[in-house]
Order: sequence, then structure tokens, then C-alpha cells
Amino acid sequence: MNKHISRIVLLVLSGVAILLSSCEKAEDPFVDRVQSPVLVLIEGSTGYLAGGGQYYEPVVNNKFNAPVLMSARILELDKSGLLNHTVGIDSIPVANLPITLLRRDGTKIADLTTDAEGRITLTRTWAELGVAAPRAGSSVSLSWSGQHKGQSFSRLSRVQAVN
Repeated sequence: MNKHISRIVLLVLSGVAILLSSCEKAEDPFVDRVQSPVLVLIEGSTGYLAGGGQYYEPVVNNKFNAPVLMSARILELDKSGLLNHTVGIDSIPVANLPITLLRRDGTKIADLTTDAEGRITLTRTWAELGVAAPRAGSSVSLSWSGQHKGQSFSRLSRVQAVN
């Protein structure tokens, strides 16, 4: 009986040793993400688009028979006062920051630069955005991209035609 127990123990230990020696660190199945160095707030003609935070794709509604007007405000977040409830996080406009506005298919729409308030404004026709005959429901998916303090960032948005 001792002989059987010894063989079972030896077999179990061998199995554990094989399992431990064959374990490799698996690659992370998720996309590596890096925190954006700036906050990009997309605005339509009525002001900031509400809701959703940074994981929401803002949609700017624009009349299909008028030029498209949209803007973005670029802010750097100063978190040095995070632990002080009287200070908190401060939003500092990023001036003179080059931004490239692209359609999601890679077509460049414009090269823009933020003003002293961190704002960039775009006015284009629907045809310039790639929509030859706009009608209610037509939309263009956009990417606002730039680089701040050596780190690239992109913010996605969409402009949609309405009546």
C-alpha cells in the first residue's frame, strides 16, 4: 500500500512540476492604452456636447443645407491640487497646439492650430467633408489628432446632417 501511495505522490509531484515549468506569461489580449495628455472637448454650434465623457463619440448636428461649423477645445489637466479639496483639478487651455483633422478613412480635412483659449474652429462645406449631396442622416466620422509633450493623442467625433 505504501508503494502505491509513493507512486501516486511521485506522479502528482511530476505533474505539478511539468505544469509549473510549462507556464508562460500570456500576452495581454487587450490593446495597450496610454492616458491622453490633454482633454479634447468637441463643440457644435450650440456649445459643448454633453454626456458620455471621453468614451463617448460626440455627434455634432448640423443642417444639411448650411456649412458645417464645429470646434474643439484642448485642455491640459493640472492634477497637482488633486488631494486638496479647495483646489482640485485645474483645466489649462493649450495654446498654439497643431491639430490635424482627418476623416476616419485617412483623408486630411484640415491642419488647425489652437488659439490662446485652446480652441480650434472648423467651417467647411459638406462637399469638402466628402459628402457630395448631403441629406438628413448623412454623417462623417472624424479624428482630431495631435501631439502634446511628446505624446500623441486622437479624439473621435462625428458630424451628422439634420433638417
